[in-house]
Amino acid sequence: MDNLCSRCRGSPKLLDPGGKGQARSFNISADSEFKTSQSGKLLEKQSDPIRVLVTGAAGQIAYSLLYNIAKGDVFGKDQPLVLVLLDITPMLPVLDGVLMELQDCALPLLREVIPTDKEEVAFKDLDAAILVGSMPRKEGMERKDLLKANVKIFKSQGSALDKYAKKTVKVLVVGNPANTNCLIASKSAPSIPKENFSCLTRLDHNRARSQLAIRVGVPADNVKDVIIWGNHSSTQYPDVHHAKVKVQDKEVGAYEAVQDDNWLKGDFISTVQQRGAAVIKARKLSSAMSAAKAISDHMRDIWFGTPEGEFISMGVISDGNSYEVPRVLIYSFPVVIKNKTWKIVDGLAINDFSRGKMDATAKELVEERDSALEFIA
Repeated sequence: MDNLCSRCRGSPKLLDPGGKGQARSFNISADSEFKTSQSGKLLEKQSDPIRVLVTGAAGQIAYSLLYNIAKGDVFGKDQPLVLVLLDITPMLPVLDGVLMELQDCALPLLREVIPTDKEEVAFKDLDAAILVGSMPRKEGMERKDLLKANVKIFKSQGSALDKYAKKTVKVLVVGNPANTNCLIASKSAPSIPKENFSCLTRLDHNRARSQLAIRVGVPADNVKDVIIWGNHSSTQYPDVHHAKVKVQDKEVGAYEAVQDDNWLKGDFISTVQQRGAAVIKARKLSSAMSAAKAISDHMRDIWFGTPEGEFISMGVISDGNSYEVPRVLIYSFPVVIKNKTWKIVDGLAINDFSRGKMDATAKELVEERDSALEFIA
């Protein structure tokens, strides 16, 4: 494949960069980074490729996510990419199939795809890391057992980030228990700012928006400023006291739009909290399409910022917050993002109902954190 005629340069090459145990990758010649006009005149060089890692890359969430990333929906329509796919060794044959499908999509932004089972390959020089892979909860497994298994994974991946990745890398943790996994990864990467780590509660945020929109009978983008407080678990608190709904060209509060306080304080909250379990019961598999969409939303907002006058939910370090949430937690707050930097939205009024819900989910996160730190010790 290396002996290509000049006319063929830029077509995919199958490589084996990692030797034994390393899945194939494909690379597109750097010549393709130059745009050419119809007259054949060489135009300006495109941006340098960014290096993006997805772990658990042979899984069902990644299967939906990788196409979104590779076609430019996340990091921009003009941003070339190197995609790094990490999974455990037994999944390398599956990654080979994912690689072939990415080749077959003929995506112009995709410069290289590197499937691997090696952390030193996966975490090298990263601009973004999306940590999807984690130990799934098995039948009969207590939450503490799940936490113990995942602490080892995210301690190792945090150390690999610290050793190999760029110090500017943006890290999104998806694998559950996401908040505490994110905290452990951050603590294991002391040379990377803790503000560069976040966990996914955008799926819960999107679920809350959708439930409100369905109830009122408006499109989902007519709903903004819902908040997910706390843990990505059944203790999370979907809060709509500050949400706004556009109804007949007029923006009103969620309580005014819905006109059913009992539903908003009851079934709405429990539906969002239990939505993941409901999906599993219905399709016998966990959320994948909606999770991939939420990951894309989250990372796109980190890269390009949140819409003006709107905030979103994401799990971030709790240090310095104004809502009396204990320090050293990854807790979901309302945030705005500008220049790839998030800021917690301060000054929102918190009533007694909300305070109780926020404290309950914080209590669970404190217990998870303390257990995880014991396992590390």
